[in-house]
Amino acid sequence: MDRPALNHSAAKFHLACQIGRLALLALLIPALLSCSFFENNKLRAVKSAGELVVLTRLSPTTYYATPDGPAGFEYDLVRGFADYLGVKPRFIIAEKFSDILPRLIKGEANMAAAGITDTESRRKLIRFAPSYQEISQQVIYRLGNNRPASAQELIGRQIEVPAGTSYVERLNELKQEYPELKWNEVDKDSEQLLQAVWEGLLEISIADSNVVAINRQYFPELQVAFTIQKPQSLAWAFPLSEDNSLYEAATKYLEKKRASGELAQLIDRYYGPASQSNFINISVYKVRLRNRLPQYQLMFEKAGKDFNLDWRLLAAIGYQESYWDPLATSPTGVRGLMMLTKETAEELEIIDRLDPTQSIDGGARYFSGLLERIPIGITGPDRIWMALAAYNIGISHLEDARILAQKKGRDPNKWSDVKDSLPLLAEEKWFSKTKYGYARGYEAVGFVNGVRVSLTACALIMTCWCKAMKKKKPNAGRRRWA
Repeated sequence: MDRPALNHSAAKFHLACQIGRLALLALLIPALLSCSFFENNKLRAVKSAGELVVLTRLSPTTYYATPDGPAGFEYDLVRGFADYLGVKPRFIIAEKFSDILPRLIKGEANMAAAGITDTESRRKLIRFAPSYQEISQQVIYRLGNNRPASAQELIGRQIEVPAGTSYVERLNELKQEYPELKWNEVDKDSEQLLQAVWEGLLEISIADSNVVAINRQYFPELQVAFTIQKPQSLAWAFPLSEDNSLYEAATKYLEKKRASGELAQLIDRYYGPASQSNFINISVYKVRLRNRLPQYQLMFEKAGKDFNLDWRLLAAIGYQESYWDPLATSPTGVRGLMMLTKETAEELEIIDRLDPTQSIDGGARYFSGLLERIPIGITGPDRIWMALAAYNIGISHLEDARILAQKKGRDPNKWSDVKDSLPLLAEEKWFSKTKYGYARGYEAVGFVNGVRVSLTACALIMTCWCKAMKKKKPNAGRRRWA
């Protein structure tokens, strides 16, 4: 008679266990869904599609075209993120900056990377990833014109800024204090307005400090009147959503890039020359690019192919050395388009340094040899910048600078660290401790920066010419660049 009672108790216990398991599972499901084992929708969708769709804009600081494909700070940073996710990036180029955030909010892209300033008003509409760069807003005028010294002195001046930008937000804030302040919002980008200031067509514009730094390399008459805003952050933008999986992946990626030093290297790659005040007279450069380079472009291309080098890099070296003048001669006896010393020419078995074909071939061969002699631990762009420094100052003095950098606790394999040690080779306090002694290391830094400026200018100007030709003729893109 006791057995049925025991079975009934067991059944009740079994039912209670089942209910407990279901309750525990209900509690665990949200936690499991939030962990990496079950990826959230946005990140999973990107990986399933195999592509990361990104809104950006054409500019020297974000994304621009070259004959070998896209380039630019934002392009490289986004491409790294796409690699991190195991997908391909697909860029959507917005015609106007003011279109980017509305199109992102509409869901046309997974994210936006276009040099976007993180502001309080924008945070109500989108979500910003951690900042990758700090900038400030600068008031720009042309050298020779009256310099405004304060916001009050902007009253009555001709001012234009790109529509939909944080510059408009700042001007609206200033208008509360200076009601007579007026400006025009136009559908042009900062680069177009800065060029208008340089050409004397516009009195004043406002631009981010990184944009100004890049453009002043080509338009040195552009002057900074004053900073109109405290430092601000540039960041990637993501749509507001309860699903933060893609945003969190971007956060981890940026943290990794910053911790490894790769972010600092990327910033130096694109903005390093600008911080060294290396200027190109853009008017003269365009004339030489159009009139001189075509005579030697095939030679540069052949040398580039023969030695597996970017022909535009060789052309930039040639411009920095001689302005593409095959008869150039320095007071120290360095001669030719690539400005080879007599000793180097003899070593390379060059008969006539003033022959452009021999000079370009010799310069390419010499640079290629230097690249091979750079230590294997130096990779990527750092390897090129180091070889350029060696081209100018000699590989022995470069090694001295690397040793000095290491003694100062810096990384001898990073150009951003070694370039700070090169100028020390001209100071007795330091060169007396080196193996190879005195050298004008500051000239090597200037040479490398000059080549980098020339290389960037060449790519940007030629891209503009190609776009202009395509507008004129459907088949214009088939023509040679130069």
